Amino acid sequence: MSPENYRNLLEAVNGLKSRGYTYDFNYENACLFCDKISEKYSASDLKITEYYRFEGMSDPEDNSVIYAIESKDGHKGILIDAYGAYADEHKNAFIADIEVVEN
Repeated sequence: MSPENYRNLLEAVNGLKSRGYTYDFNYENACLFCDKISEKYSASDLKITEYYRFEGMSDPEDNSVIYAIESKDGHKGILIDAYGAYADEHKNAFIADIEVVEN
């Protein structure tokens, strides 16, 4: 599910953006939204095409995962989330409902 080998979150963000995942998705009120295009999406409107997990070397707050997401209407973007003790359980439940596709 992770075709690239990124060393850190910033490298993953830049790599995904260079490959067309240009929108920044945010989670709020049981949907993802993108301010740039003023769109809101339910989990059924989306698919996860890649994801990368990073562990902080010295700080547990640095534990993060980045998702490459495509909407049914063709918008490609990223969603960054924490995992572990700092994860948002509602966001995690939403993400779990998004279809993960294998490339």
